[in-house]
Amino acid sequence: MKKHYSLSEAAQILGKSKETLRRWDKNGKLEAIREPMSNYRVYKKSQLDLFSEFVEIETEEETDNFVAPNKEYKVLELFAGAGGLAIGLEKAGVKCAALNEMDKWACQTLRENRPNWNILEGDIKNFDFTEYKNSVDIVTGGFPCQAFSYAGKKLGLQDARGTLFYEFARVVQEVNPLICIGENVRGLLSHDKGKTLEGMISILDEIGYNVVPVQVLKAIHYKVPQKRERLILVGVRKDIDIKYEYPKPYKKIYNLSDALKKGELFDTDVPNSEGASYPQHKKEVLDLVPPKGYWRDLPIEVQKEFMGKSFYLGGGKTGMARRIGWDEPCLTLTCSPAQKQTERCHPDETRPFTVREYARIQTFPDDWKFMGSVSQQYKQIGNAVPCNLGEEIGYSVIRFLNEYYSLSKPK
Repeated sequence: MKKHYSLSEAAQILGKSKETLRRWDKNGKLEAIREPMSNYRVYKKSQLDLFSEFVEIETEEETDNFVAPNKEYKVLELFAGAGGLAIGLEKAGVKCAALNEMDKWACQTLRENRPNWNILEGDIKNFDFTEYKNSVDIVTGGFPCQAFSYAGKKLGLQDARGTLFYEFARVVQEVNPLICIGENVRGLLSHDKGKTLEGMISILDEIGYNVVPVQVLKAIHYKVPQKRERLILVGVRKDIDIKYEYPKPYKKIYNLSDALKKGELFDTDVPNSEGASYPQHKKEVLDLVPPKGYWRDLPIEVQKEFMGKSFYLGGGKTGMARRIGWDEPCLTLTCSPAQKQTERCHPDETRPFTVREYARIQTFPDDWKFMGSVSQQYKQIGNAVPCNLGEEIGYSVIRFLNEYYSLSKPK
């Protein structure tokens, strides 16, 4: 185990530019240690541990979260999208009782790939889910992050009316599952200074669920070749005295080559497919960026022209004019691959990733077809929970349910 990391190593570990680390050193946010002879900046592991981007997994043996279900477990999925989480849960061994989604193209995708799934298309507000009461074990949902109105010191269910979290909680109350799982962006932690998340926890408490300490799971630790993070909110019904444990992280981290080429993750190279393209002026700029490079690798005059006012605002902006390298995980995919400030350029060719490349990076199987226009397909894939992350979450839920049914006489 290394005790010290160079500036370059620390920048790579934290996913920041060397310029950002130099600035942090100067303003005291993350002060480097100067080596006595060379005056080079180095960092202690303990310093880097304080930053959430740095998680080093130290285990004697490789993790294996796999566990087989002892009986048939059913899930009701809300805000299902194109099926990333549903595929993962299915791979883990959970049966899908029904899925609700309002986007018509995502619903077409679900029907095309799983004709046997019960797809409830339309606004969640228009559905009554009481027919599933006590007949599904799990309710899941990736509700959007929205602010609440606060009526009192402790937020209640009625205070959240009009938000999609209210609908999630309403369905949980109607269905009475053993466990509910919400997933969201990392930003929910700090949304409205943490009050939004506090409100969600108090609402789940009000309707009879204890919330497990919230965690942000990093997809790269769960067989996903992408630096994507998802906040997981788990509620366990209050009559159940069993601890839910999050899936254990894996040591091995997969990169873009693992995603797009034959190997451990996929048994063939990525299939050909349609994809977006960059406008000519952007292509000419990105042609100058090396693999793993970004806008700071451009000639200074090109930087100024490409960045415009952003050039003078400071900050790393490491996602701008970014070309991904084969030997690193991809940055988080967005819903629109060619938009400015979130370029994810192919390592060898000056173009965004194609639809099938996008799907591979999100660990969708190659036979999962996406319906609608190319832009609709990108949107569906970009919004999804990575399938492999969903599978690992599925195993953690199965482990919990196996223990419940082995110890309890189900009510």
